[in-house]
Amino acid sequence: MTETLRIAMIGHGFMGAAHSQGWRVAPRFFDLPLEPEMTVVVGRNAATVEASARKWGWAESATDWREVIARDDIDVVDVVTPGNTHAEIAIAALEAGKHVLCEKPLANSVAEAEAMAAAATAAAARGIRSMVGFTYRRVPATTFARDLVAAGRIGEIRQVRAEYLQDWLMDPEGPMTWRLDKDLAGSGALGDIGAHAIDLTEYITGQRVTSVSGILETLVSERPLLGEGIGLSGTASAERGTVTVDDLALFTGRLESGALASFEATRFRTGRKNALRIEVSGSKGAIAFDLERLNELEFYDATLPETGLGFQRILVTEHDHPYLAPWWPTGHMLGYEHGFSHQVYDFVTAISEGTQPRPSFDDGLHVQRVLDAVERSSAAGSAWVRADD
Repeated sequence: MTETLRIAMIGHGFMGAAHSQGWRVAPRFFDLPLEPEMTVVVGRNAATVEASARKWGWAESATDWREVIARDDIDVVDVVTPGNTHAEIAIAALEAGKHVLCEKPLANSVAEAEAMAAAATAAAARGIRSMVGFTYRRVPATTFARDLVAAGRIGEIRQVRAEYLQDWLMDPEGPMTWRLDKDLAGSGALGDIGAHAIDLTEYITGQRVTSVSGILETLVSERPLLGEGIGLSGTASAERGTVTVDDLALFTGRLESGALASFEATRFRTGRKNALRIEVSGSKGAIAFDLERLNELEFYDATLPETGLGFQRILVTEHDHPYLAPWWPTGHMLGYEHGFSHQVYDFVTAISEGTQPRPSFDDGLHVQRVLDAVERSSAAGSAWVRADD
């Protein structure tokens, strides 16, 4: 019989639903070396977290994450809370001997991320594994793009353009949420979605961002506070709160090879719902990906005769493409939620094999340093700032 891996998930918002989908579905399609058991989900409100447990398939619910981490029947702690709680929860879990999966960005500050990475290193010496949830690495098309670049299909990387575009804050009367409070979220568009653009660029190119020059902008500085008992049918109150994070981040980065990359992260790009786009241009070709067309990859082969030049649309649904073999017949599309099943597959496999899953907490710390460098650059009038300073 397959050994059970008992999971506790701390937090149960939007990411809680996505992670629950991954834990529930992955063992039904992938042959996992360990059997995930959705043991307990934790939230602050007893009634709402109990409802989430019933809806998503967790065996029980709880309201005290410290008590849950101390339990002997928990092997993995999955952290999907706001960023200001990541460090405390993840470090406590690692010190208690639990494997940890933590949503991105790793923390709200470099200091917190450094503490988490140090705790992860200490835990790894005892066989405890940790990973950051940069899930877009697990979209088959982006993994395939990484493979093409690593195989030299586009040659020497010359330029990268990465952008993550959303418009859900377009309405200036849209209410305040925790994502607009720096104390809770750490940063705005920069950390929330810009972190994905940074990580995906580094994943596909195999190179880290070493320095940046950027600017941050808050386009709407005040928003209505939510009324008491706010929910899907709630209303905004007359009081207004101050937005303390960025709405728009624009920055240039230099990769280890010296190649330049341009980045944009915004929640104000009218008409764009979830457009994470990356284009990597090289001496032999180029690749381009758009999350709003996540089953496709564009590939340009510059070595072809002039009469055959042009971007080729590759439908990434063949069983020989990354992650696709356990799923549907060729041409039957995957969606956003499948990346979370792939994340579970990789994490559980690494735990079973005793290897370091990626992205590691050290990888998450590096991204945190890039985010911090962008903030410091913006404060210094877009001066170039090294990401490891």
